[in-house]
Amino acid sequence: MSPQAEGSAGMIHPTAVVEDGAEVGSGTRVWHFAHVRGGARIGERCVLGKSVFVDAGAVVGSGCRIQNFVSIYAGVTLEADVFVGPAAVFTNDRYPRAGGGDWEQLPTLVRRGASIGANATVLPGLTIGEWAVVTEDVGAHRLVVGSPAKPVGWACRCGRVVPGGPGAACPACGEVLTVEGK
Repeated sequence: MSPQAEGSAGMIHPTAVVEDGAEVGSGTRVWHFAHVRGGARIGERCVLGKSVFVDAGAVVGSGCRIQNFVSIYAGVTLEADVFVGPAAVFTNDRYPRAGGGDWEQLPTLVRRGASIGANATVLPGLTIGEWAVVTEDVGAHRLVVGSPAKPVGWACRCGRVVPGGPGAACPACGEVLTVEGK
């Protein structure tokens, strides 16, 4: 679909940027200020809301609904019919740092029909199962797994697991985990 194309109920808004080499399926609607990089693949009948970013190497399956301000980086695959709430972000490096160093892109897979809530941050190297759901609030520094998600541990600001929870030192960086109210 060309940047100004409309047809089969599909549309790319004039302010959206769809780079050469990006694949956008028929019936897909790409809204205001969205940016789809060359090498990204978007399926049929998707909706990409305002200011959505889809990186080169990311895959969005058919029938997905991506709400405003979502960022989907290289290495992320969303299967068909996935819902992603406003301002969610998919990361692709577990330990990013501004000052160079090692960078390891880890793949993330979101299975068919899963829903990701508003403002969620999805870490790299994970798989979110079909029709997965988080049913309760997730507190600061909590590590949750399963469907429905249940707390299983604690995480440091550096992203590593802190086995002892609040009051214990992170085995990676040494910072003592403090959580308000704990």
